Amino acid sequence: MEQYDIAVIGAGPAGLFCAIHATGPGIRVLLMEKNPQPGIKLQLSGTGQCNITHDGEIRTFFSRYGAHGQFLKPALLSFTNVALIRFFEERRIKMEVTDGGKVFPVSRNAMDVCDVLTRECRDRGVLLRCGEPVLQVKNTDSGFVLQTAAHTCVAKNLVIAAGGASYPKTGSTGDGCRLAASLGHTIQEIGPALTPLQIKNFPFADLAGMSFAGLPFSVWREKRKIVDRQGDVLLTHTGLSGPGILDRSREIRTGDEIRLSFAGPVQRETFAREFMDSLSKASKKSIKTIISGLGVPERLARLLPVLAEIPAESTGSHLTASGRTRLISLLTECPLEVSALGDLSVAMATRGGVALEEVNAKTMESKLVPGLFFAGEVLDIDGDTGGFNLQAAISTGFLAAQGIRERTVKKPEV
Repeated sequence: MEQYDIAVIGAGPAGLFCAIHATGPGIRVLLMEKNPQPGIKLQLSGTGQCNITHDGEIRTFFSRYGAHGQFLKPALLSFTNVALIRFFEERRIKMEVTDGGKVFPVSRNAMDVCDVLTRECRDRGVLLRCGEPVLQVKNTDSGFVLQTAAHTCVAKNLVIAAGGASYPKTGSTGDGCRLAASLGHTIQEIGPALTPLQIKNFPFADLAGMSFAGLPFSVWREKRKIVDRQGDVLLTHTGLSGPGILDRSREIRTGDEIRLSFAGPVQRETFAREFMDSLSKASKKSIKTIISGLGVPERLARLLPVLAEIPAESTGSHLTASGRTRLISLLTECPLEVSALGDLSVAMATRGGVALEEVNAKTMESKLVPGLFFAGEVLDIDGDTGGFNLQAAISTGFLAAQGIRERTVKKPEV
């Protein structure tokens, strides 16, 4: 039976980085990948351009992972965005920062990043075995026994870095969670994250492609507000997308109500006074013209009076009190019911995974099974758009490698 010091399941960014940094003199590292080549999902990241991380002080990252940012703190501090950029630039992959803070390779080619990681594994002596899904793992007295269709091997230490369940065509089908569960770990419910919303009877389908920068919106569930945010929102043919919506999708469920404020960050009462003032000053102008004058895009300004059941020819002087109330509601808290979230085939990340309370945040080692480590999206972690998920994958992969090395490298006898 083949013997290894470390076996890593999954050759995505987390697994590749872990394997690279777990190597050392006399340490045998096996990296196993179900796909015919490593980094399939990485190659698609950022629409193939690879938004690998985000600019800024690393401590500002903690709030970009919902309630689980504190768990990531040791990992992010152990291998920061600055360290990540330096790693690639030392290997002749120059990085650049966009106006929004996203960091990309100058080539805008994710394959360049993937090639560097694969080459680094080879140069450090990692055995990369592709096209072999791990079917079963057993924890025995001899170590972790890994079974594929073609091979059986045993490793003293095991890293599960097999990703989540989003983009299943890339091989992310929840295998890591299945293997973790078989070793006794709790799996938090898997679902889509960073995913668009489908809206019931969506009234803005004809405005698909229209976007709003920094649009205020709230999410309501059973008449209780659960989210109050501002972010970039995109209208699609079937609902809502854009970074602001994608980032909050981890907290949204079918049946929730999204309320958009096309009027901007203003209280309803304040806007109502401003609107009344505009009506009095332009009583002979059409309602759509008055709305457009308040900064609302012209095509939307034409549609909102229709949705408020106001006759198309109406002017400011013709607007009834009830019509005014309906229109103000649409402008400040337009209600849209979520009929569905984009499923795992379109979600950019996975919500749920290995329960964090069962993992040591300082080493990524299991609290239940000594020698078992986790890295990347298999954990119950998902971040905002903008490179935060790749940074988390790489940082947890690096930290897991450090934890393993502490177990693997023999300390000299005193």
